[in-house]
Amino acid sequence: MITAPVDEIARKRLLWRATHRGIKEMDLILGGFVSRHLEEFSASEIADLERIMDIPDQEMLSWATRQEAVPAHHASPLLARILDLKP
Repeated sequence: MITAPVDEIARKRLLWRATHRGIKEMDLILGGFVSRHLEEFSASEIADLERIMDIPDQEMLSWATRQEAVPAHHASPLLARILDLKP
C-alpha cells in the first residue's frame, strides 16, 4: 500500500490542535509530545494521532495520571508514548 506524504499544512494543523486542547495539562502533555516529535511521524502515526485528537481531554488526562487504564479500543503504541511523557 502506498501512502501519500503528509503535507506541512496538515502537520501544522495537528500541532495547533495538540497545543490548544482546552485543558492546560493536556496542552502540556499532548502538545509537548507533538511539538517534539511531529516532524518524525510517519503517515500511519499521523493517522493514529488524528484518532487520538478526538479523545476527550478528561479521558486522556485520567489515563495520563494513571487514575484509569486506557481502554483496549483506544490503546496504541503512539498513545502509550504520549501518556508516558513527563512534561
